Amino acid sequence: MLLVDTNVLVALFVRDTPWFAQARTLHERDRDWRTESHALVELSSALTRLVRIGEVEIGSALEVLDRAQRRFDQGLLLAPHAEALKVALTRGVSAYDARFLVAAMHLGTRLTTEDVKLRAAAPDLTQSIAQALAG
Repeated sequence: MLLVDTNVLVALFVRDTPWFAQARTLHERDRDWRTESHALVELSSALTRLVRIGEVEIGSALEVLDRAQRRFDQGLLLAPHAEALKVALTRGVSAYDARFLVAAMHLGTRLTTEDVKLRAAAPDLTQSIAQALAG
């Protein structure tokens, strides 16, 4: 089982991303991916930006979102809001990022993320895609 951040989801579903090949390899090794429920909101936002700048067609964005929803329908976690707030304040991260850290704490695993600042704020709870592949 692997807990993933939104940027890893984008890398898995959108071919023209820097970590596409690594994300695919990681998914082939372990298909049991979990994520915090807010990831689909963040994925929608990332897809909106990619459509607006012309990197992804709207039909493709809708297809990616649909695939992600179907793929993670059973693997979405809901971090308690109060816990996320406490983690955000103690770790110095956004409330959004804190939700993923709380999920990692609840699952007893590390969050796989390419967010360098988040990894620096919570090295004990996070890992890069490369680290996940090496481990």
